[in-house]
Amino acid sequence: MIAGASLTFQPLQSSAATTSETTPVSKPTAESSANTLVLRLDEINSIDKSSLSRTEKKELRGEVKSIEEQLRENSGGIYLSVGAIIIIILLLIILL
Repeated sequence: MIAGASLTFQPLQSSAATTSETTPVSKPTAESSANTLVLRLDEINSIDKSSLSRTEKKELRGEVKSIEEQLRENSGGIYLSVGAIIIIILLLIILL
């Protein structure tokens, strides 16, 4: 029984060494996608909005909101409210 159990934990040869070499597909980085979103925002801001119809302006506002939301999600920052900062400062004063 011990011999059978030891055979189950025997290392096997990896098949990764035998596969042919392929080039990895590069994924767009967060920085490059953020740059394209910022460029789109600049493009929207440079448009003469006085000649646009009401529905076109509404579509642009929606696009701007979605782009800004994507940029906020990709920023990865930590946001603290004023109340949280006050509580942290009070705790630090009390504990130290």
